[in-house]
Amino acid sequence: MLGNATSVDRSDRRALILVENLSVPFDRRVWQECTTLRDAGWKVHVICPRGTKRDTEPEAEIDGVRILRYPLRAATGGPAGYLREYGSALWHTVRLARKVGPVDVVHACNPPDLLFLPALWLKRRGARFVFDQHDLVPELYLSRFDRGRDLLYRAVCALERRTYRAADVVLATNESYRDVAVRRGGRRPADVFVVRSAPDVDRFHPVPPEPELKRGKPHLLCYLGVMGPQDGVDYALRALAKLRDELGRTDWHAVFIGAGDTFDAMVELSRRLGLSEQVQFTGRIPDADLVRYLSTADVCLSPDPRNPLNDVSTMNKVLEYMVMGRPIVSFDLREARVSAGDAAVYAPANDEAEFAELIALLLDDPEQRARMGKIGQERIGGPLSWRNSQRSLLAAYAAACRDRAPVSADTPSGAEKRPHH
Repeated sequence: MLGNATSVDRSDRRALILVENLSVPFDRRVWQECTTLRDAGWKVHVICPRGTKRDTEPEAEIDGVRILRYPLRAATGGPAGYLREYGSALWHTVRLARKVGPVDVVHACNPPDLLFLPALWLKRRGARFVFDQHDLVPELYLSRFDRGRDLLYRAVCALERRTYRAADVVLATNESYRDVAVRRGGRRPADVFVVRSAPDVDRFHPVPPEPELKRGKPHLLCYLGVMGPQDGVDYALRALAKLRDELGRTDWHAVFIGAGDTFDAMVELSRRLGLSEQVQFTGRIPDADLVRYLSTADVCLSPDPRNPLNDVSTMNKVLEYMVMGRPIVSFDLREARVSAGDAAVYAPANDEAEFAELIALLLDDPEQRARMGKIGQERIGGPLSWRNSQRSLLAAYAAACRDRAPVSADTPSGAEKRPHH
């Protein structure tokens, strides 16, 4: 229970959460939001893509949350591929929203900044619109595509403006994003609520280390996360090559956990750097195996390079390393310092040689590693805890629905009144 956070009118209000980027409950932030709202008396529906290996059922009810999933092929071939992906997602989202019926709140999670379109359709039927800004899409575009401020960049900026304008309230993942919503989005500060992502402490907690995961080496290094163009796995691999070749350190094994658009390219880069014997790529693995690796790791890596997106974004992997009590090596990014504080050491932005040096320093100082790990766990249990985010989420919903009676689930929406042809 949430204590005072759940002292709301349990009137069976209905919320519809729209997600395009990941399946649910695989999207951990969205799933935590779903269960928080459910525990506060909301009837929660989710529309999202189907997963490939999990979350594959077209429809499911999990722990009281109804999830409708649609087939979606991830974009390939540049911007044209994204247009095909997003067009398909929007069509399926509207199709499935008709099945849900009237809702009090439509809660759209970006990217892309196109879900304001079905949100506006639902607003015309009485819903309030909560925009959950997971990414700054203009910065994501600049960081992912080396195209400069071209026509497509101006288009994503325009879509972001339309989304801000359509929203009744905005959820920001950190203070940097909140500042963008106020400054660039023109939102009143009172309408922007910081709902930080935070690890599920029931799911993430240390277990006894397993030395065999180190493959015969004294130390284990660990990377956890998405492997996309902006995520810095290539920086980490080049830093590891410097750790071996320039610092003469071969007393480590490294494991890279996760998948993404650049997974195959990173495996090939590791081979070209001669790291294949010391670097292991697992792909996505079950939670139990993930916890085993993190519990055994001596140092965890957060190699996200400084770019317009990463400098102001909160990295979930940093928070997950912290809850597991692991010391972190990171590049010096604004929000990395806000999250990790003294639980990390920071190399100058994008400096692979210094990144390698800091790994070596931590490997040689077990007492500092232990201190840093304890600091991280204390921060997750205090200012960065999900409990604080729960309160902010429910406050945002209360603000969105102020002076509104709940809708009736028995009343068909305007879309459902129309005959099918």
